[in-house]
Amino acid sequence: MKAAHDNYHARMRRVLDHIDRHLDDDLDLDATSGVAAFSKFHFHRQFMATFGLSVHRYVQLARMKRASYRLAYRDAQSITEIAMDAGYDAPDAFARAFRQRVGQSPSSFRKAPDWEPWLAAFGPLDNARSKRMQTTYTADDVTIREVAPTPVAIMQHRGDPATIGATIQRFIAWRKATGLSPKVSPTFNIFHADPRTTPPTEYRLDLCVGTDRPIAAHGEHIEAGTIPGGRCAVLRVVGDTDNLEPAALYLYRDWLPASGEEARDFPLYCQRLTFFPEVPEHEAVAIMFLPLK
Repeated sequence: MKAAHDNYHARMRRVLDHIDRHLDDDLDLDATSGVAAFSKFHFHRQFMATFGLSVHRYVQLARMKRASYRLAYRDAQSITEIAMDAGYDAPDAFARAFRQRVGQSPSSFRKAPDWEPWLAAFGPLDNARSKRMQTTYTADDVTIREVAPTPVAIMQHRGDPATIGATIQRFIAWRKATGLSPKVSPTFNIFHADPRTTPPTEYRLDLCVGTDRPIAAHGEHIEAGTIPGGRCAVLRVVGDTDNLEPAALYLYRDWLPASGEEARDFPLYCQRLTFFPEVPEHEAVAIMFLPLK
């Protein structure tokens, strides 16, 4: 029974991966049901029952989410190009659909995104991706590694986690101004607080870039720091790296008590190796580090 259940969900996961990888292609019912090897006459009901969204709605939301990331974080593409990539023949039609979904025009969102309505708008998509098809981890997924100290430049985010997008925008702009691109300088996040238990006003996350050169602030408050070396439990996360909570929960709730190890006096942190939308969402990679004594 369990094997059949796992096989069913593996086929559904394959559909999500296919959609992620082919957002620019025709993703009709014939194509998506064929990927899952389900009858097209039943597949739309199966998909809806599994994810709470129709295939058409899921594809719409996935394309719109990618468009929103490109608007907010990638200024090289024009709004017209982003509209075409999202499946719209004209920028006006894209603008209407985007405003209806997010509450802002594409140009307004590009200049100053309002992140709380954005989170609500894509909640159904994130729920379908992360909660219903959540990755499960085992002890075999965790390794213990000796990590070298890493000098970093730090931009702090303090306040409501829902507004982290604005800090990320500033972080990206600062990195461009200083030439510290992710291709040449590693990207880290240090998690000083648990968003589930910390009041929003007290939440803190550090956005870091690995560098040992003098830091040019370019109008931002940037601090120099070091991620200390030492033993770490290491867990690789592939896909849905916007939501690292399942990986953190596994490390703290399951792996650490069973391992006989003790956590060191430094927060959980991650290194981000690949980023959506440069790669399909299911191919984004982050490495979680739990410092150990």
